[in-house]
Amino acid sequence: MKKKTIKIMNSTNLFKIALRALANNKLRAFLTMLGIIIGVASVIAMLAIGQGSKKSIQQQISEMGSNMIMIHPGGDMRGGVRQDASSMQTLKIEDYEALRTQCSLLANISPNVSSSGQLIAGANNYPSSVSGVSIDYLGIRQQKISEGEMFTEEDIRTSAKVCVIGKTIAENLFPNGINPIGKTIRCNQIPFRVIGVLESKGYNSMGQDQDEVVLAPYTTVMKRLLAQTYIGSIYASAQSEDLTEDAVNEIGEVLRKQHKLMPTDTEDFNIRTQQELSSMLNTTTDLMTTLLACIAGISLVVGGIGIMNIMYVSVTERTREIGLRMSVGARGVDILSQFLIEAVLISITGGLIGVIFGCGASYIIKYVAHWPIYIQPWSVLLSFAVCTVTGIFFGWYPAKKAADLDPIEAIRYE
Repeated sequence: MKKKTIKIMNSTNLFKIALRALANNKLRAFLTMLGIIIGVASVIAMLAIGQGSKKSIQQQISEMGSNMIMIHPGGDMRGGVRQDASSMQTLKIEDYEALRTQCSLLANISPNVSSSGQLIAGANNYPSSVSGVSIDYLGIRQQKISEGEMFTEEDIRTSAKVCVIGKTIAENLFPNGINPIGKTIRCNQIPFRVIGVLESKGYNSMGQDQDEVVLAPYTTVMKRLLAQTYIGSIYASAQSEDLTEDAVNEIGEVLRKQHKLMPTDTEDFNIRTQQELSSMLNTTTDLMTTLLACIAGISLVVGGIGIMNIMYVSVTERTREIGLRMSVGARGVDILSQFLIEAVLISITGGLIGVIFGCGASYIIKYVAHWPIYIQPWSVLLSFAVCTVTGIFFGWYPAKKAADLDPIEAIRYE
């Protein structure tokens, strides 16, 4: 019991001596901490930016519909030259009709054709494109009508020249609060009557304005704007996220049957899901987050080298003090512990300040630059743990050098 009490008192004395040594050189201690502070703050801020971007992308994909399925024409080989998928005409209206009637796992399905051009309304104009879709398109993209109404099946059957526009189009073609409902816009000399305005969705994570959209019946766009019989792509949504994979297999079977493909034939269409897109984007953001964290982590290493440098200077300055302490009974382990405590105190204090600065910097970035930020608790704990280990690792060698000094030589040191 007595030995235990002496050991506790000895540890307390070592802690007090370490604190006193740091207090005697406040400016030096602060400058040493600065490397750790910058390193920890940088790691937390960089990880917060990376994780915020990842979370924002996941949210955007979820808003678009995590069970969304996209069907595009596949590239083909002609005369040994691979053709661009956009120039292929492998998807027909008959394919859309077959999928709509034969696929039981689809909740919504819509063809998609697009025509670019200058939209004109009176004296105002705006460069955009008109997308030809069906009524189900709103359900697939999780969009709603804020004013007016959506076109009907009768409009699709008769190829009516009506359209629904997004907020960006409405503001540019009908400024000063003019109600666009009932007004006419022209695209490539073809007039369209505006019957509805979509709810605003803003920009997505890739910087695309989701309100810069004009929706019209697909039959109208195919006949009046493009004069074509094939469709550019088909969008669909599975009944639930869990059924997406089964729905993809079902779509593949129906399209192979429609295109009369043999089991050995290559598919002339491509099927993609939002889950694949989400996985790809998550991989990219994880890579970028790791890269940012590694760059920020270099600051921690530099901070650790700073600790080692200052501890070397401290050992050199206090060589005679070390010799005197050892001559009156201090053991090598006591000297080692004292200098290690100093190094760890510098790194832990710097780490705590760095955590505060890192969290503060993250929120400043969020409110000033309007970047998505998400601070995960594990990133704070990891940064703090790393800076503690850094203090021990870089403080060990100078402390060991101090502990191995010969007392007689140390006292004689000038």
